[in-house]
Amino acid sequence: MSTPALRFDNSYSRLPETFYSRVEPVRVPEPRLIRVNEALAKHLGIDRSWLRSDAAVRTFAGNEIPAGAEPIATVYAGYQFGTWNPRLGDGRAILLGELIGRDGIRYDVQLKGSGRTPYSRTGDGKAPLGPVLREYVVSEWMAAVGIPTSRSLAAVTTGEQVFRETGPVPGAVLTRVAQSHIRVGTVQYFASRGDENAVRILLDHVIERHFPDARRTENPYRAMLDGVIARQAELVARWLAVGFIHGVMNTDNMLLSGETIDYGPCAFLDEYDPQKVLSSIDHGGRYAYGNQPPIAHWNLASLAEAMFFLLDDDRERAIAAAQSALDEFPRRLLSARRRTMLEKIGLTTHREGDDRLIDDLLSTMAAARADFTLTFRRLAELADSEQAAEIDSIYELPETLSPWLARWRERIAVESTVAPAERRRRMAAMNPLFLPRNHLVEEAIAAAVARDDFQPFHDLVDLLARPTEWRPEKARYARPPRPEEVVQRTFCGT
Repeated sequence: MSTPALRFDNSYSRLPETFYSRVEPVRVPEPRLIRVNEALAKHLGIDRSWLRSDAAVRTFAGNEIPAGAEPIATVYAGYQFGTWNPRLGDGRAILLGELIGRDGIRYDVQLKGSGRTPYSRTGDGKAPLGPVLREYVVSEWMAAVGIPTSRSLAAVTTGEQVFRETGPVPGAVLTRVAQSHIRVGTVQYFASRGDENAVRILLDHVIERHFPDARRTENPYRAMLDGVIARQAELVARWLAVGFIHGVMNTDNMLLSGETIDYGPCAFLDEYDPQKVLSSIDHGGRYAYGNQPPIAHWNLASLAEAMFFLLDDDRERAIAAAQSALDEFPRRLLSARRRTMLEKIGLTTHREGDDRLIDDLLSTMAAARADFTLTFRRLAELADSEQAAEIDSIYELPETLSPWLARWRERIAVESTVAPAERRRRMAAMNPLFLPRNHLVEEAIAAAVARDDFQPFHDLVDLLARPTEWRPEKARYARPPRPEEVVQRTFCGT
């Protein structure tokens, strides 16, 4: 008997069936492979000879269920733009099962866009091609710069049209990988129904899977909550450091594993503006770039509320424990934010006045409408004047930054133990030059949707795999968008 190409070891489907519904993907008429992530597949122990076979394409499309898979759609609830929705769930995603990676970590393998489930409500359960390509591009770039994220294993077209407000568009399926898809909203679903036993079972599973050290503490559930808070503080700080705007930070889009998920209306800053909103469904700016820290804190408070009874038998003490845990989030976020920003401007220590130095840089950038990414990359070049400038031809700093630059040079001179060349190298590593700029992503999507031309998509994915390395022949990918290229709105595709 041959060894299966995907060696599933499913744990979530062994939980009581109140947590999910067993459902199979809907077959599609003409599946065609767009791209497969061979490096990720290798990490997951997937047989390489199988990866580009017809069987693999059928699996990625949902037309064939591989041996060992146990397809399920999970249930959850959530606050969506602050409004409670008591029953959401995987409306267009089906979890095939779990693989153990070469690092010993368990990973979900999920098909996104694979048809209706019991949680689809009025939706068709399918995914348009554009959002699938966007998620592939952005999630893989996030992984390349070291930000915790779900990953993209494969993308296929389905050979059918998906109907949205703008009319028919090509359909697609994304094979998504994450350490788990358990959300704040998953806990909220069972807590809102008063099912304390289900909450306990779920969080025991989360502890076993993501926070095993919590078992050795006095209260594993409090330790788990502390762990979730710590991971989210680090995650949001990393988002801010690269100018990422999630766009839909509902509680059902916050994973307890601490990974970024749901790239539907996501975007990146071009000009620095802390109030920037691009998501077409964020009418009030709730999830603007600068609002992401307080929204993460609010989401974590929702998690704590859903698990009060596990923090202490006495409600007042439970509330106090939850508040104590939540009070750590601003401190942890400030620490992570300070560390990443100091690294971005080339400092290895924190001294009095550094916070003001960072704040003044950002306020000057905002007033000058400076490009977020290229401002920091230009600083990296200025850290060592002995080396040739690389991006002079595509970006110069605003004149209004000159007084700040003088202060910055005085500050980095204090750290004389770091040679200028080494400082520049470190800053370049922290300040990617190439990123999934909104207009580049839209360009790749437009070529694929309108002309069935996937080469711009492949070129972009390949380029972004090495985001910090300057390549003069790729300069157009690093430039800010021209006025006519600026993207005003991004769309989630549901």
